[in-house]
Amino acid sequence: MRVVFLGTSPFAVPTLQALHDAPGHEIVAVVTQPDRPHGRGGRQAASPVKEAALRLSLPVLQPEKVRRKEFIGTIQELSPDVLVVAAFGQIIPQRLLDLPPYGGVNVHGSLLPRWRGAAPMQYALMAGDAETGVTTMQMDAGLDTGDILLQAGLPLTDEDNLGTLETKLAELGAPLLLETLARLAAGDCPRVPQDESLVTHAPSLPPDIGALDWTRPARDLHNLTRGITPRPGAHTFWQGRRLKVLKTAIDDGAGEPGTVQNVFPGGISVATGKGTLWLIEVQPESKGRMAADAWARGARVAAGQRFDAPHSGESG
Repeated sequence: MRVVFLGTSPFAVPTLQALHDAPGHEIVAVVTQPDRPHGRGGRQAASPVKEAALRLSLPVLQPEKVRRKEFIGTIQELSPDVLVVAAFGQIIPQRLLDLPPYGGVNVHGSLLPRWRGAAPMQYALMAGDAETGVTTMQMDAGLDTGDILLQAGLPLTDEDNLGTLETKLAELGAPLLLETLARLAAGDCPRVPQDESLVTHAPSLPPDIGALDWTRPARDLHNLTRGITPRPGAHTFWQGRRLKVLKTAIDDGAGEPGTVQNVFPGGISVATGKGTLWLIEVQPESKGRMAADAWARGARVAAGQRFDAPHSGESG
């Protein structure tokens, strides 16, 4: 098939690579988001998909809005058989989906209809789901509302975080997409409408998502940390200074929320609204990641001391 590929995040890269390597497919253009400022210096940075496309010597398009008439005209001139979309970051208009004979096929990081939206992997982890997976979907103009084509499930472990899950689902999605295209071409791909009664939503994360509220249960804080590590990351404040929280575990116990219960080799136990949260790996301001007990020794953390309330160390 002649393929126009639309993707931006690391999740999309293995699918792009698989399409490039598979016989019978020609990627006529890779569409990705425009370069954006990144890091403290604000330098323009290419998306992971753009970097992969350039490495593969594929033509790259970076429209601000794919709904604009001139961009749709460009795609029409390319005469694709299918649009393949994976973690792109813009809504695809119906008039663009209507151009190729096979329409648009989306590789989505959840078992639809659970977790429609921009952050399905994050919400699966934050909700403590036991399973997630990848869905290929026949796209329509709605947000992840199209018919399900194929799915592949994956059990979640308590050690999974966003970084590990994104890698696992990306590797699961690439062969699923190739199978989907093959079955579409053969005319035997299933197409199942989504059950609207089972829909849950995964909207973009709010800017303050990472602030740990110690009055919440330890399980909730642990799942939150898993769901946003490595980005944007969970954090708390100690004596007015931000402390990133990278790895946690949960335990029984009780105490005033935010109070250090003890410092042991391997972690710091902190009381929450229900149970105890173990801080295992942290990252202080202007320093690298380290074992939480090593940070605690340097910061002279002792049992009975308390972490700051959420946002108390924020400015502006």
